[in-house]
Amino acid sequence: MLQHSRSSKGIKEPTDLNALCDEYLRLSYHGFRAKDKTFNATIKTDFDESIEKIDLIPQDFGRVILNLLTNAFYVVDEKKKSGLENYEPTVSITTKKEFDKLIISVSDNGNGMKKEVKDKIFQPFFTTKPTGKGTGLGLSMSFDIITNGHHGELKVESVEEKGTTFIIILPI
Repeated sequence: MLQHSRSSKGIKEPTDLNALCDEYLRLSYHGFRAKDKTFNATIKTDFDESIEKIDLIPQDFGRVILNLLTNAFYVVDEKKKSGLENYEPTVSITTKKEFDKLIISVSDNGNGMKKEVKDKIFQPFFTTKPTGKGTGLGLSMSFDIITNGHHGELKVESVEEKGTTFIIILPI
């Protein structure tokens, strides 16, 4: 909560976006596995190698990536635990350079979100997780870091029963 209420004092520095995303992907996955040894998921990456170092506040941006990935692993794990036959939990992260923008996407094949949930997802203290599993601050904080700290956009696309994709758009 304190992190959410404080503005970042971070300084932007040239950062390898692909390496940062890959590092936090591994951190998130292994962190999840440390809590639950039975957890397993397919991980897909597609990093645009043409992306050069960009100015980011690496700790803050990493926190956003970590949050999005941890949420993705959580939802695919919940769907797997529901007993669905032939379900293969899958989380993917991609980076892509398009003209004057960088697009970072984190996708899962979880249960997706209803429109009512999607409309509230970036509000502080809103959570769909049970008590003790989430504070409702992760996505709100992520939204602030991307929009205020990096002058970008954080969007969500979701299809019920199919999955969710969070999209970060950063100006270059």
